[in-house]
Amino acid sequence: MLPYDRIKAVEYANIWALGRNPQYYDYSNLGGDCTNFISQCIYAGSGIMNYTRDFGWYYRNPNDKAPAWTGVQYLYNFLTRKTGGPGPVGQETVITNLEPGDIIQLAFQDTGRFSHSLIIVKCGNPPEVSNIQINTHTYDRKEYPLSKYFWSRIRFIKILGVRPN
Repeated sequence: MLPYDRIKAVEYANIWALGRNPQYYDYSNLGGDCTNFISQCIYAGSGIMNYTRDFGWYYRNPNDKAPAWTGVQYLYNFLTRKTGGPGPVGQETVITNLEPGDIIQLAFQDTGRFSHSLIIVKCGNPPEVSNIQINTHTYDRKEYPLSKYFWSRIRFIKILGVRPN
Protein backbone atom coordinates (compact mmCIF):
# COMPACT_ATOMS: atom_id res chain seq x y z
CA MET A 1 0.00 0.00 0.00
CA LEU A 2 1.23 3.48 -0.86
CA PRO A 3 1.20 6.31 1.70
CA TYR A 4 -1.60 8.88 1.80
CA ASP A 5 -0.14 12.38 1.61
CA ARG A 6 -2.04 14.12 4.41
CA ILE A 7 -0.15 17.37 3.86
CA LYS A 8 -1.28 17.60 0.23
CA ALA A 9 -4.87 16.72 1.19
CA VAL A 10 -4.96 19.47 3.84
CA GLU A 11 -3.23 22.00 1.57
CA TYR A 12 -5.87 21.37 -1.09
CA ALA A 13 -8.63 21.64 1.53
CA ASN A 14 -7.28 25.02 2.64
CA ILE A 15 -6.88 26.39 -0.90
CA TRP A 16 -10.43 25.47 -2.00
CA ALA A 17 -12.45 25.59 1.27
CA LEU A 18 -14.01 28.94 0.44
CA GLY A 19 -13.96 28.61 -3.35
CA ARG A 20 -14.46 26.11 -6.16
CA ASN A 21 -11.83 24.42 -8.27
CA PRO A 22 -13.03 24.98 -11.88
CA GLN A 23 -11.84 21.46 -12.82
CA TYR A 24 -14.82 20.05 -10.89
CA TYR A 25 -18.54 20.71 -11.08
CA ASP A 26 -20.12 22.54 -8.12
CA TYR A 27 -22.97 20.39 -6.77
CA SER A 28 -24.13 22.97 -4.21
CA ASN A 29 -27.51 23.33 -5.92
CA LEU A 30 -27.90 19.58 -6.55
CA GLY A 31 -27.99 18.23 -3.00
CA GLY A 32 -24.70 19.65 -1.78
CA ASP A 33 -21.02 19.87 -2.65
CA CYS A 34 -19.53 18.50 0.58
CA THR A 35 -18.58 14.99 -0.53
CA ASN A 36 -17.43 16.21 -3.96
CA PHE A 37 -15.06 18.56 -2.12
CA ILE A 38 -13.91 15.85 0.31
CA SER A 39 -13.22 13.50 -2.63
CA GLN A 40 -11.12 16.23 -4.24
CA CYS A 41 -9.13 16.60 -1.02
CA ILE A 42 -8.61 12.83 -0.69
CA TYR A 43 -7.57 12.66 -4.35
CA ALA A 44 -5.02 15.44 -3.76
CA GLY A 45 -3.50 13.21 -1.07
CA SER A 46 -3.83 9.91 -2.89
CA GLY A 47 -3.41 10.63 -6.60
CA ILE A 48 -5.21 7.45 -7.66
CA MET A 49 -8.82 7.07 -8.76
CA ASN A 50 -10.70 3.80 -9.17
CA TYR A 51 -12.54 3.68 -12.50
CA THR A 52 -14.69 0.65 -11.64
CA ARG A 53 -18.17 1.48 -12.92
CA ASP A 54 -20.74 2.01 -10.12
CA PHE A 55 -18.52 0.81 -7.26
CA GLY A 56 -15.34 2.78 -7.96
CA TRP A 57 -14.30 6.29 -6.98
CA TYR A 58 -13.58 8.65 -9.84
CA TYR A 59 -14.50 11.92 -11.52
CA ARG A 60 -14.13 12.64 -15.24
CA ASN A 61 -16.87 15.23 -15.64
CA PRO A 62 -20.29 16.03 -14.10
CA ASN A 63 -21.95 13.25 -16.11
CA ASP A 64 -19.19 10.66 -15.71
CA LYS A 65 -18.35 10.11 -12.06
CA ALA A 66 -18.75 7.33 -9.54
CA PRO A 67 -21.54 7.58 -6.94
CA ALA A 68 -18.78 7.46 -4.29
CA TRP A 69 -17.32 10.74 -5.56
CA THR A 70 -20.33 12.78 -4.41
CA GLY A 71 -22.44 10.50 -2.18
CA VAL A 72 -21.81 10.39 1.58
CA GLN A 73 -22.71 6.72 2.13
CA TYR A 74 -21.12 5.64 -1.17
CA LEU A 75 -17.83 7.34 -0.21
CA TYR A 76 -17.90 5.56 3.15
CA ASN A 77 -18.62 2.22 1.44
CA PHE A 78 -15.77 2.76 -1.03
CA LEU A 79 -13.18 3.82 1.55
CA THR A 80 -14.01 0.97 3.94
CA ARG A 81 -14.31 -1.72 1.24
CA LYS A 82 -12.82 -5.11 2.06
CA THR A 83 -11.93 -6.11 -1.50
CA GLY A 84 -9.02 -4.86 -3.58
CA GLY A 85 -8.87 -2.35 -6.36
CA PRO A 86 -6.98 0.92 -6.65
CA GLY A 87 -7.58 4.06 -4.64
CA PRO A 88 -7.57 5.33 -1.08
CA VAL A 89 -8.44 2.94 1.74
CA GLY A 90 -9.90 3.86 5.11
CA GLN A 91 -11.54 2.35 8.14
CA GLU A 92 -14.01 3.59 10.68
CA THR A 93 -12.16 4.42 13.88
CA VAL A 94 -12.37 6.23 17.21
CA ILE A 95 -11.73 9.94 17.55
CA THR A 96 -8.36 9.50 19.27
CA ASN A 97 -6.89 7.86 16.11
CA LEU A 98 -7.61 10.85 13.87
CA GLU A 99 -5.12 13.13 12.13
CA PRO A 100 -5.38 16.00 9.68
CA GLY A 101 -6.46 14.58 6.33
CA ASP A 102 -8.93 12.12 7.88
CA ILE A 103 -12.68 12.33 7.27
CA ILE A 104 -15.70 12.90 9.50
CA GLN A 105 -19.28 12.19 8.47
CA LEU A 106 -22.34 13.56 10.26
CA ALA A 107 -26.00 12.66 10.46
CA PHE A 108 -28.51 15.33 11.40
CA GLN A 109 -31.99 15.30 12.98
CA ASP A 110 -33.88 12.11 13.59
CA THR A 111 -33.17 10.25 10.34
CA GLY A 112 -29.81 9.02 11.51
CA ARG A 113 -28.73 8.97 7.84
CA PHE A 114 -25.23 10.28 7.29
CA SER A 115 -25.50 13.28 5.01
CA HIS A 116 -22.45 15.52 5.47
CA SER A 117 -18.70 14.96 4.95
CA LEU A 118 -15.87 17.01 6.48
CA ILE A 119 -12.07 16.87 6.33
CA ILE A 120 -9.93 17.42 9.40
CA VAL A 121 -7.37 20.19 8.85
CA LYS A 122 -6.18 20.64 12.45
CA CYS A 123 -6.54 18.71 15.68
CA GLY A 124 -5.07 18.50 19.14
CA ASN A 125 -3.21 15.65 20.72
CA PRO A 126 -5.18 13.70 21.62
CA PRO A 127 -7.92 14.68 19.15
CA GLU A 128 -11.30 15.44 20.69
CA VAL A 129 -14.43 17.27 19.57
CA SER A 130 -13.24 20.47 21.25
CA ASN A 131 -9.91 20.69 19.37
CA ILE A 132 -10.71 19.44 15.84
CA GLN A 133 -11.03 21.96 13.02
CA ILE A 134 -12.57 21.01 9.69
CA ASN A 135 -13.07 22.30 6.16
CA THR A 136 -16.16 21.54 4.10
CA HIS A 137 -18.38 22.74 1.26
CA THR A 138 -22.08 23.43 0.73
CA TYR A 139 -22.00 25.65 3.81
CA ASP A 140 -18.38 26.54 3.17
CA ARG A 141 -16.16 26.30 6.22
CA LYS A 142 -12.42 26.77 6.69
CA GLU A 143 -10.71 25.80 9.95
CA TYR A 144 -14.15 25.61 11.55
CA PRO A 145 -14.53 24.04 15.01
CA LEU A 146 -16.22 20.64 14.95
CA SER A 147 -17.71 21.55 18.33
CA LYS A 148 -19.98 24.12 16.63
CA TYR A 149 -21.89 21.39 14.78
CA PHE A 150 -24.96 19.62 16.15
CA TRP A 151 -25.43 16.05 14.99
CA SER A 152 -27.46 12.98 15.84
CA ARG A 153 -24.64 10.60 14.79
CA ILE A 154 -20.96 11.00 13.94
CA ARG A 155 -18.40 8.66 12.43
CA PHE A 156 -14.67 8.99 11.88
CA ILE A 157 -12.80 7.56 8.88
CA LYS A 158 -9.05 7.06 9.11
CA ILE A 159 -7.34 7.06 5.71
CA LEU A 160 -4.84 4.17 5.93
CA GLY A 161 -3.14 4.49 2.56
CA VAL A 162 -3.64 4.02 -1.16
CA ARG A 163 -3.83 0.80 -3.15
CA PRO A 164 -1.93 1.19 -6.42
CA ASN A 165 -4.05 -1.45 -8.23
